[in-house]
Amino acid sequence: MSLNIDSVLNETRTFPPSPEFSAKSALGSWEEYRALHERSVEDPEGFWAEQAAHLAWFRTWDRVRNWDAPPFAKWFEGGKINASFNCLDRHLPARGNKPALVWEGEPGDKRALTYRELHAEVCRFANVLKGRGVRAGDTVAIYMPLVPELAIAVLACARIGAIHSVIFGGFSAPALVDRINDAASTVVITADGGWRRGQVVELKKIVDEALKGTPTVHTCIVLERTGKPVPMEAGRDARWDDLMREAKPDCPAAELDSEHPLFILYTSGSTGKPKGILHATAGYLLGAQLTSKYVFDLREDDVYWCTADIGWVTGHSYVVYGPLANGATVVMYEGAPNHPDTDRFWDIVERYRVTVFYTAPTAIRAFMKWGDEAVKKHDLSSLRLLGSVGEPINPEAWMWYHQVIGGGRCPIVDTWWQTETGSIAISPLPGLTPTRPGSATFPFFGIDAAVVNEKGEELPNGQGGFLVIRQPWPSMLRTLWGDDERFKEVYWKRFEDKGYYLAGDGAVRDKEGYFWILGRIDDVLNVSGHRLSTMEVESALVAHPAVVEAAVVGFAHEIKGEGVAAFVTAGAGHAQVPALAEALKKHVRDTIGAIAAPDQIHFTDALPKTRSGKIMRRLLRDVANGVESKGDMTTLEDLNVLAKLRAQDEE
Repeated sequence: MSLNIDSVLNETRTFPPSPEFSAKSALGSWEEYRALHERSVEDPEGFWAEQAAHLAWFRTWDRVRNWDAPPFAKWFEGGKINASFNCLDRHLPARGNKPALVWEGEPGDKRALTYRELHAEVCRFANVLKGRGVRAGDTVAIYMPLVPELAIAVLACARIGAIHSVIFGGFSAPALVDRINDAASTVVITADGGWRRGQVVELKKIVDEALKGTPTVHTCIVLERTGKPVPMEAGRDARWDDLMREAKPDCPAAELDSEHPLFILYTSGSTGKPKGILHATAGYLLGAQLTSKYVFDLREDDVYWCTADIGWVTGHSYVVYGPLANGATVVMYEGAPNHPDTDRFWDIVERYRVTVFYTAPTAIRAFMKWGDEAVKKHDLSSLRLLGSVGEPINPEAWMWYHQVIGGGRCPIVDTWWQTETGSIAISPLPGLTPTRPGSATFPFFGIDAAVVNEKGEELPNGQGGFLVIRQPWPSMLRTLWGDDERFKEVYWKRFEDKGYYLAGDGAVRDKEGYFWILGRIDDVLNVSGHRLSTMEVESALVAHPAVVEAAVVGFAHEIKGEGVAAFVTAGAGHAQVPALAEALKKHVRDTIGAIAAPDQIHFTDALPKTRSGKIMRRLLRDVANGVESKGDMTTLEDLNVLAKLRAQDEE
């Protein structure tokens, strides 16, 4: 059976860049981009050597790319570099007094650190780690709220060559145990707690429970964030402020090999233990730096805000390493977007005069649900560029983002990438790329992306299939921590004869060559012999005025093979009744065709999501098929959502 995906979404609206934006673009023209991209694919070593020269090196490399033993790549072999130095030290002469981090806590407390101040804090904490016996190559687990000290800890690890493993400050104790033990972390950095929707998340309590089962940990460093008393174990636990008070504000950056491991970041698989994605220093840093520069069109006076937590790769690349490597001013906000009210984000944009705003489609759909009035309370005229990250964005959500948040004047960079790619792989370049709602548009430099069939043959435009990258790129993952075989099995085995990286997503290119991401291959529906993208059916549902969010999965159907089950969140004022369900089925039939019309409509106030906002469709598949959910659920934000769905299904 063919694995090609039938693409049924017809989205043709195009938004050319404004002449005003284009005039200030870092790249001169669309033609210049195309020529540069062609060169980056045809002469990757020459191209990447030129780009890497813009980083600060202690020693220049001997060899740009080593692809002698696929799928294990090496970049800039022989070079000596330090990511912390590139994010801090080299900016001090010209930007020492420029704000680096501008932070706001959920309760309203505020703090700003210049590049000089951030450098001193990072040096102090690097000395703290060294004083606790941490050396280059040791792994350090970081489990903190989104506070400046989280970025400081990350950069301090990078400064001395320790490998950081940031674990989102919302995971359970068992999830911590798995990640700490897999990485054999010797130090855990945490806080007494963090603020979320007005409540304290008791991080130290969770860490204490986890450390009962983590034999490699000898030190736990605790930041006082909430002031809530926490137990401190003598000999193991130490307070951040006490250690920093004694630490010197000077710590030379270690001269590290270009391939020295920078960090491990765990992602959950559908089954089995989490995967520890390993990234190397030079290639990862170059990808984060270059994509930040061009995709976000960073300028010296920008106030840049990526709303992601540093516990996810988006926070690694586009809160810490990418923007700081470019000398940008970065906004950080600790808490929820709807605390104390649904206008919190727009209040922050207005007060800090944010110019570049990067968030997830799940957040955008939540903003839509909360209504335009929360936005209209605030002056968002400072915004000049918007971004989307995390999953395909529905065209109607894209249009709302463009019109309501961007006032119709801000380009949107709809970015596709993964923890594994390290940095943005497919995205518009603002000022150059004519954008289309829901399309990630074209590959970034060095990314040789293609849509192929099950034999690895490139498909013609209009036919959906596997999204692959056909040659290595600097910021790619190097392996899975401690598991080279799983690395080869998951990402390379299907097309190992061609050396293609398998992203795990489906995609299609339209007649002009624009890339449309169709969602995970595992989520593709097989209805009466037609393979349909969940994203396209979801987009049709969200286009209905009663719907603010939808997720679509397949279930066993005795006639079709697989039926379509839709889980729908209706907007305020829309009754979740059978009449609405029938109206939605008709809407999908009219928009896409009868083949895609849902067989089931499940109304729900919330969808099961990871803590980074991605919908966990495999759990919805279990509900639709009436089976028990198994596998890794440590990333699920709220188990109650799943329980409510099951209860509704049983009624």
